[in-house]
Amino acid sequence: MAVSIYLLVAAVLLLSSIFSSKLSMKYGIPALLIFLGIGMIFGSDGLSVVYFSDYQLAQSLGIVALIYILFSGGLDTRWTKVRPIVYQGILLSTVGVLISALIVGYFVSLILQVSLIEGILLGAIVSSTDAAAVFSVLRSRAVGFKYRLRELIEFESGTNDPMAIFLTIGLIQYITTPDMSWVGFITLFLMQMGVGLVAGLLFGKMITWLINHANLGYDGLYPVLALSFVPLIYSTTDLLGGSGFLAVYLAGLVMGNSTFVHQKSLMNFFDGIGWLMQICMFLILGLLVIPSEIPAIALNGLLIALVLIVIARPVSVFLGTLFMGMKTRAKLMVSWVGLRGAVPIIMATFPLVYGLEVAELFFSVVFFVVVTSVLIQGTTIPIVAKWLHVGIPVKEKTRYPIELEPSIDTKTALKEVEVEDGDYSVGKQILELGLPENVLITLINREGKFLVPRGTTRVEVHDKLLILSDKKDVSEIRKLVKGEVKWK
Repeated sequence: MAVSIYLLVAAVLLLSSIFSSKLSMKYGIPALLIFLGIGMIFGSDGLSVVYFSDYQLAQSLGIVALIYILFSGGLDTRWTKVRPIVYQGILLSTVGVLISALIVGYFVSLILQVSLIEGILLGAIVSSTDAAAVFSVLRSRAVGFKYRLRELIEFESGTNDPMAIFLTIGLIQYITTPDMSWVGFITLFLMQMGVGLVAGLLFGKMITWLINHANLGYDGLYPVLALSFVPLIYSTTDLLGGSGFLAVYLAGLVMGNSTFVHQKSLMNFFDGIGWLMQICMFLILGLLVIPSEIPAIALNGLLIALVLIVIARPVSVFLGTLFMGMKTRAKLMVSWVGLRGAVPIIMATFPLVYGLEVAELFFSVVFFVVVTSVLIQGTTIPIVAKWLHVGIPVKEKTRYPIELEPSIDTKTALKEVEVEDGDYSVGKQILELGLPENVLITLINREGKFLVPRGTTRVEVHDKLLILSDKKDVSEIRKLVKGEVKWK
């Protein structure tokens, strides 16, 4: 009976979160706030359906959720897109995080009347940004960015968590271990990042090779195989003294930019796992929070949030990209989209687990800062993008009723080509286009309706042609349809 009740409560929480997320898409409310709010409503200070106060368990569950979220984020990151901004991203995710932590830490020591090192600890906890919160807002409003800002924000958000987590754990060790020197702290940083980097790259290559050569008898075992690699990567790297968080992100990045069997299905699977972990993590953190305690720290929390948003984040972005040739408006936009998410709240449980005197105060302040950041920045991103003239409309990706599941040695690809006014193909029958024999127009998306074309089907303006061809011929076929070249 007890098990059934637990399962019922879990199902209700998940279903409430999933269907409430439609509010995010419709009204632009960050999904983070919705999931946290549901946890608070069902928690001990709300409807008292669930009583949860185990910070150690919350931290452990948060780490598990975080490694899957980071791995999923790495899978979705296209290296060809982030390569031009990789140096800016690395500087923002390392030097930028450090600068932000120091600035916030100084003001925290003044506002909360704690030591400077304790203030920097809180600064480190809130120093990482959250990509999921940012892009849930962008998708709901169909807003994109110029100047490769989306790629920069996405890469920075994926890579700055390891740095923030290292600073948090390192500072806690420094506070609780009086004989630890700054030299030891720097050595620990180099060890964590170096081992994490190497392990992530090696594991990424290894798991890609294993998936391609496993030859499992059942297709359903491939997601299970890939799922099991994530904790293996994290735990092995952590035991070797490296950053397991950095390793899982890089392993996902390597795998996501390689060709492997069941690629489409595995990518979709981990996208779902990423969402499940985010929902569970936010719900648990919402259950931990006691809303009645928030008003007592609201003023101080607001001051710290404003320091983070108005001073620390912009200064860290401008200094981190000082010699990168970025436009001022681009830097301001990157500064504004530095939303805080669930990672700072997870890291706020670390001082609680270690028993620091300021732990409970810090947890409440961090929660308030995160919610304030999401409310102020998250709801105004489209407005600021328009004001700074860096926003561009995003075209909704067409969902075709067919997909190509490539094998590791496939040479074919399905690509979409949109026909525009003035293109060579407008008004012509498909047989008149002169397409080579190994090229096939499989579907035509015409005003949202899918047509199976014949040779006599005429191409119209704004048609989206789904073309099956050799990968090496894709660019030439685009030019052929546009009339820029003739097929040789």
